[in-house]
Amino acid sequence: MYLIGLTGGIASGKSTVAKRLAEHGAVHIDADQLAREAVEPGTDALQQISDEFGAQLIQPDGSLDRPALGAIVFGHPERLQKLNAIVHPAVAQLTRDYLAQAEAHDPNAIVVYDVPLLVEAKLPHRFNLIVVVHAADETRIERLIRFRNLTRSEAQKRVGSQVSEAERLAIADVVIDSDGTLAETLGQTDALWARLVDLATVAG
Repeated sequence: MYLIGLTGGIASGKSTVAKRLAEHGAVHIDADQLAREAVEPGTDALQQISDEFGAQLIQPDGSLDRPALGAIVFGHPERLQKLNAIVHPAVAQLTRDYLAQAEAHDPNAIVVYDVPLLVEAKLPHRFNLIVVVHAADETRIERLIRFRNLTRSEAQKRVGSQVSEAERLAIADVVIDSDGTLAETLGQTDALWARLVDLATVAG
């Protein structure tokens, strides 16, 4: 198995790159999706959240009321820490499960682990390669305004709340510059895939 860590700031084009790599044949594991899966109805993590923060957070259908939980923890570092202590181990276990499944299915699989907060999370996984999808702050702000209907101040706040591009680029083995056109971004992604196939063959 050849494990890629893929990251990028909000509206950087990371999802576009992940989708393209999956189309080429990569196994795509989405950390955001795992975080949702970790607190699905019936999970230990959801029960722990209910015990810690209140049963009112569980909706009639058994699912987590995310906005209500967000209102409780954001802006309160100690509460957020408690939440992370519940969710992070559950996500880590799901990650291990998915990686094991991918390797069992194909020992030579190229796995793209798509993690928005790769810099912040300091993950224990040993990545063979870290890919950062980079776009200038202003490009990302414009995309948030255009595609997500945010105001400029909302978009600036979202971009500003994440680590800087410099910190992301500092951990990159490969940078995909998504400031240009979609075709240019996809072209760089296709070139990356060709390189990954060669690297995985050598590693395997």
